[in-house]
Amino acid sequence: MKRRRLDKKIIAKRAQAAWEMADPCRLCPRHCGVRRRENKKGVCGTGRAAKVSSYFPHHGEERCLRGTRGSGTIFFAGCNLGCIFCQNYELSQLGEGRETAPEELAAAMMYLQEAGCHNLNLVTPTHVVPHILDALVVAVEAGFTLPIVYNSGGYDAVETLTLLEGIVDIYMPDFKYWDPVAAEQLSGAGDYPMTARQAVKEMHRQTGDLVLDDHGIAVRGLLVRHLVLPNGMAGTRDIMRFLADEISSDTFVNVMGQYHPCWRARTVAEINRPVRIEEIIRARQEALAAGLRRFAD
Repeated sequence: MKRRRLDKKIIAKRAQAAWEMADPCRLCPRHCGVRRRENKKGVCGTGRAAKVSSYFPHHGEERCLRGTRGSGTIFFAGCNLGCIFCQNYELSQLGEGRETAPEELAAAMMYLQEAGCHNLNLVTPTHVVPHILDALVVAVEAGFTLPIVYNSGGYDAVETLTLLEGIVDIYMPDFKYWDPVAAEQLSGAGDYPMTARQAVKEMHRQTGDLVLDDHGIAVRGLLVRHLVLPNGMAGTRDIMRFLADEISSDTFVNVMGQYHPCWRARTVAEINRPVRIEEIIRARQEALAAGLRRFAD
């Protein structure tokens, strides 16, 4: 499913505004203040150039994204979170990837479109918003029209998200924790719960509930991912209630049960085991009890 043509002049203005926010950097809630244009690197480990780990038609995403032709996924290296259980830690924490100029990133976008992908899926984009917008200017000039998926960890600043209004079609954030203590212990971000609530509200304001086309492919809207953690560390019940009561009872949710200890998870006893089937069942029951009825697979 293709979309309306974006206005490259608007994107260029947003890119300029994003770079101003990156120098000193306040793109994400950490507000670390480094000079990204001078190639200084803060928590995310990324400076003047975005680092791309890989890009390909992804057939392992949610059905409404992957469809039959795959979701055109670009994996960025670096991350503004420090999740000790990250299953992609080689990318997020170790920074595996190649620095990529805007023209190269635009070429990757065009390749995914030409490969027939249903959408462009930007994975871990929070810290590289200016770079993405720079590349989109080039890609739109070349004829890029795919719907854009913003696939983030949920630790997003509202000020940055506003620059993406009218550009991003589908927001797919994680909502990792409800408890600030757990967020600090596991991701080094005690303000995560408050920040994620604000971010999800802004994402929903921009795009609304998830809309699917006649083939079940997402066209526009919000899809929230939630990873079930052992011993209730994620605060699933409260997150589901928030989504149903303060966002929409039609919020599309993926309650994910694939957790297993990775990276440095073994340093915390509460999460030093795979999630149990009964914990996954309980989490899905809590989503239903909150009033949610739309679930991704």
